[in-house]
Amino acid sequence: MLKFINLKECSPTVDYALAVVEIEIENAKAEGVTCIKVLHGYGSHGKGGIILVELRKRLRNLLKQNKISDYFGGDEWNIFSPRTMAILNADKSIAGDEDLNRANSGITIIKI
Repeated sequence: MLKFINLKECSPTVDYALAVVEIEIENAKAEGVTCIKVLHGYGSHGKGGIILVELRKRLRNLLKQNKISDYFGGDEWNIFSPRTMAILNADKSIAGDEDLNRANSGITIIKI
């Protein structure tokens, strides 16, 4: 099962956005969710928004702490990526995701 978090919808502060994602990771583990797709946007200046940057820093730490299995940007969310295929092989229901194969750099995929 794929869980979706839309951070763009409410334009949160960085701290609030990171707290939401961490809470949702814990909830996803309890619910048996395979992965989480976070919509954070890419930023208006083409370099990546602050939430994108800080989220990936936090996820790097969570990965080191073994709280998540993997994470990667939406540009790698395609059927040619071994990381994506590992998720799709674990849960075929995710194959219908609208962002799959769209190279959407405004999302991050988190493997639980």
